[in-house]
Amino acid sequence: MNKKKLVILDGNSLINRAFYALPPMITSEGQPTGAIYGFTTMLFKIFQDIEPDYIISTFDKKSPTFRHIEYKEYKAGRKKMPEELAQQIEPLKELLSSFNIGILELDGYEADDIIGTISKKYEAPDLEVFIYTGDKDSFQLVSDYTKVMFTRKGITEIDVYDRAAIKAKYGFSPDGIIDLKGLMGDASDNIPGVAGVGEKTALKLLSEYGPLEKVYENIDKITGKKLKENLELHKDEAFLSKRLATIDRNVPIDIDIESTEFDQYDPKLVKEVFKRFEFRSLMDKLKNSNEETLVEIQLPDIKLFNEDKTVIQDIINNKTFNFIMEFNGKELDKFIINENYSVSEESIIDFKNVFESEIILKNTIEAKQVYNYLRGKGIEMEGLDFDFEIASYLLNPSESHYDVNSILQKNEGLMFNSNNQDEHYKVLGLFVGKMESIKCKMLEEIDRFGMRDLLYRVEMPLVKVLSEMETQGFAVDKEILNQIGFELSEEIDLLTAQIHDLAGEEFNINSPKQLGVILFEKLNLPALKKTKTGYSTNAEVLDELSSKHGIVEKILNYRQLVKLKSTYIDGLIGSINEDGKIHSSFNQTVTTTGRISSTEPNLQNIPIKLEQGRRIRKAFIPTKGDYVILSADYSQIELRVLAHISKDENLIDAFRNNQDIHRRTASEILNIPMEQVTSMERNRAKAINFGIVYGLSDFGLSRDIKIPIKDAKKYIDNYFDRYKGVKEYLDLAIEEGRTNGYVKTLMNRIRYIPEINTSNRNIKMLGERLAMNTPIQGTAADIIKIAMVNVSNRIKNEKLNSRLILQVHD
Repeated sequence: MNKKKLVILDGNSLINRAFYALPPMITSEGQPTGAIYGFTTMLFKIFQDIEPDYIISTFDKKSPTFRHIEYKEYKAGRKKMPEELAQQIEPLKELLSSFNIGILELDGYEADDIIGTISKKYEAPDLEVFIYTGDKDSFQLVSDYTKVMFTRKGITEIDVYDRAAIKAKYGFSPDGIIDLKGLMGDASDNIPGVAGVGEKTALKLLSEYGPLEKVYENIDKITGKKLKENLELHKDEAFLSKRLATIDRNVPIDIDIESTEFDQYDPKLVKEVFKRFEFRSLMDKLKNSNEETLVEIQLPDIKLFNEDKTVIQDIINNKTFNFIMEFNGKELDKFIINENYSVSEESIIDFKNVFESEIILKNTIEAKQVYNYLRGKGIEMEGLDFDFEIASYLLNPSESHYDVNSILQKNEGLMFNSNNQDEHYKVLGLFVGKMESIKCKMLEEIDRFGMRDLLYRVEMPLVKVLSEMETQGFAVDKEILNQIGFELSEEIDLLTAQIHDLAGEEFNINSPKQLGVILFEKLNLPALKKTKTGYSTNAEVLDELSSKHGIVEKILNYRQLVKLKSTYIDGLIGSINEDGKIHSSFNQTVTTTGRISSTEPNLQNIPIKLEQGRRIRKAFIPTKGDYVILSADYSQIELRVLAHISKDENLIDAFRNNQDIHRRTASEILNIPMEQVTSMERNRAKAINFGIVYGLSDFGLSRDIKIPIKDAKKYIDNYFDRYKGVKEYLDLAIEEGRTNGYVKTLMNRIRYIPEINTSNRNIKMLGERLAMNTPIQGTAADIIKIAMVNVSNRIKNEKLNSRLILQVHD
């Protein structure tokens, strides 16, 4: 028999699971969507695993049910739904409707009752019912034709409950669930049950006597005096609890499931909802997504440029050049210009004068790659006016993509996510054709936040500065690195032998499992922390154990040296080009604070704590013998920014008088003269100064400087007592983040912080720390970027041989 399949979703239960399983997500319009996204990923998994014929979703209504009428304390004390979750319920229903998923809800009844009624009506030998829920009450609905798909953890792990599974877990048939709830109650629903009876006792009673009625018929056979007393005393509560736990399967609600046939949904409708929710990554999961995309909008035909000089003359006359270059690695893959012309690599030279003209304004995307590529062709581009990647980043620095697809989605409501190369080619042409209108829209948004100065004074000119730094590269003495690598290998071998000797046997030091056995079983050191796979041997654990046994310190040294060799010696040697230089990539659109990052390799974190690390820095050398490396550093820039933004008189006074800020802070919070501050007290004040804008807690400070928590709390309290302006700024930053959903730097760089309004305490505290720190760190980043642009301009204006080659942040 070819069975059909009906899936019934417990909407409230599943979105609640999704909400707590995923981090907060928010659209560029401020709509929270994390729970909807999680729910949607569950849907796609259901589509794949079950291949349903029909889908229905149920929801609770806010009005009281018959259970509340019978027992006023029903669900009393249950935590109110977080506001950011409540805001996602109606949008979720809209998404479900776009999938042609039936939605059922009814005043006076819970979703469970609707689920029970629908499953009873439709379950049959030729129709199998699958109930998706995180509520164990639904176990009573299991039958020969109905299974409960229980979401055990988060949104991914599902336990399947049929009759056999219920029997194996509880020892009785599904209808025994209500007798179980009658005896033990249900704290989540505030169902009382019998005082003193937990699940173990309830299961024992039910296995011996049968359902609740039989338990009371045989109450004289129960030998436990206290248990018998409790059963007699709470008999009314037991039967009340059973009634409350019983799902009503005769709800006056009906639906024609043929109208919820899953295969009948229209992908266009779903796409419209996905666009608004910015669920770009889910687009390919829709049926017929490639074909449907082509139907939505007429994509342009791309014409081949065949050295038609009128095209170039039009660009010169308009003084505007809209184009896009797409690369495969460092090789040019596509080059599309005004009027949707495709230009071959051989014809690029025809555009040399256009590229090098300062008065012809260029609009493009990923301009840094364009600079790098053209420079390799002997062309130095001038006149960059607008980089769509940079502008998108400024409008939301938390995004993971700033590509053509995401920009078309946000600004034109168009979504393309196809692997079809011909379509992609045309989408690029569409983008070039819409550049002027999209640029206007983006500039309006940038102006709304007051970021035009940031865009044109800092970010746009910086693109070329970073490109030139990448091209220039940093010369490296490979022989120095080889020598350090050789010495490190010898030290690692020596440490390995010493560790094996102290352990009394050879083992793999890099294996946490083998190391755990040696430390905690053979050497009997205290196991401070366990993981799913065994003992934890992370750095924090080993630091605490370092005084317990000599082997621990050697393991810590071993790890440091192994990391130095693999990451910084082997990694750097592998990155040296034929010109003897390392050409790192400097990323302008990666960090959420505005900082520049360095990758392939990362040159911003060459270590200096160990002597071997400091030696690695000596391998970075001037390009020529008569050149020198000049390093310029902003002294305590973030603390100076904090002083400026907070307007704290003590901080400002310390900097104006060129005082040691950490010694001054120690003096202030300990109420002693500066000359009496010890080096230890200065270090503690330093930890506070640098940690305070990161939301440093008393626990964090106590851990960092190894003092009792109560002493750490006193330090922080004294700090805020002396630096009241700082405390006022931090409170104001949190309030701004909570009210606006974002915070700003002094140059109006924004960062959205959806975490700050979540009900999850840990995530909320993270959001508060981000709100406090981002304006400080982001403003410092802006200042350094301005300096880079100014230094680069001065080098060019004065025709100096100097070059910018690296930027490092602490």
